[in-house]
Amino acid sequence: MIHQPYFSQHPVLRTRDLDEARSSVSAKLCDHRLGMANRAALLSVAHNAVRGRHLSVHYLSYGAEVDVDPGYLGSFYLFQIPLSGKARFRHRGDELTTHSTAGILLNPDRPSRLQWDAECCQLLFQIDRSHLETVAQALTGTPLPGPVRFDTSVNFSTAGGQKIYRSFMACAQAVERGAIFHRPLSSMDAQVEFDLVQTLLTQQNSNISHIITRAGDVARPRDIRRAIEYMHANLSEPITISDIAQAADVNIRTLQKSFRQILGQTPMQALRNARLDTAHYLLAARRDTPSVSDTAYSSGFSHLGRFSSYYRDRFGHRPSESCDTLNTRRASTNAI
Repeated sequence: MIHQPYFSQHPVLRTRDLDEARSSVSAKLCDHRLGMANRAALLSVAHNAVRGRHLSVHYLSYGAEVDVDPGYLGSFYLFQIPLSGKARFRHRGDELTTHSTAGILLNPDRPSRLQWDAECCQLLFQIDRSHLETVAQALTGTPLPGPVRFDTSVNFSTAGGQKIYRSFMACAQAVERGAIFHRPLSSMDAQVEFDLVQTLLTQQNSNISHIITRAGDVARPRDIRRAIEYMHANLSEPITISDIAQAADVNIRTLQKSFRQILGQTPMQALRNARLDTAHYLLAARRDTPSVSDTAYSSGFSHLGRFSSYYRDRFGHRPSESCDTLNTRRASTNAI
């Protein structure tokens, strides 16, 4: 399978030297042993990487068959999606192989050994352990009983595996386009990271799957009202779904289920619509109309392109056309 390397605008390493490869990849991921199955083979390492707040995404290929021994990852989970070739893993007593329909999710507190073949190219998602545990606790609404441990093999042919694959590939493609994880980081980036981790926790079997499933009761109307009131009081702030759930005094799963059942939308869709309605009012109803950029920022949007797109989808025209319509109406009034 032929593919273009991801994140070529963010190169980390190009080398044929084994020691340089080990040192550079260790600096970005974790310390590890790196060896070649055939010392006469030609190494050709390509490593690109982009970092968000709690998650980094990597494109990595070695161009030769290599043995990788990272031992314990310790501070992060590592989700690997194969783009070409195969890799064999020993992890938690299992021996697994990545291929086009199966990825690997390595747990931080279990050792692993890996063998990449010469054609193997992968996307690696490095997820901070502390962030995943924070999201897990927000989903369940209770302290975790211990470390979160996932089933290692991620089967992309199952319904849950397909959701995981689509979500993470969409993230990689957004990074590739420069839509996310560029500086300065925004609330949009934080939401992407939260959504990815939530997808893993809800779609991949783990030792807390039963706790997450039980945490899906519907909230009371007054809890939903508190959530909405909190949104409207903080429209210009970079609030997250965790903030909204905390204000409503419910866990995130309950909040999401309740919004879908009662309002027919997710909490973040409701927040975005409230921000858009505020922007529409500012552009079309006030006497001293602010600029489109000032309106976007004061309504909680940090990306003008996305604001314009969302605005057009909701109201059928661009934000600037609201200003133009109002100015035309004023000119007509003044002429009478």
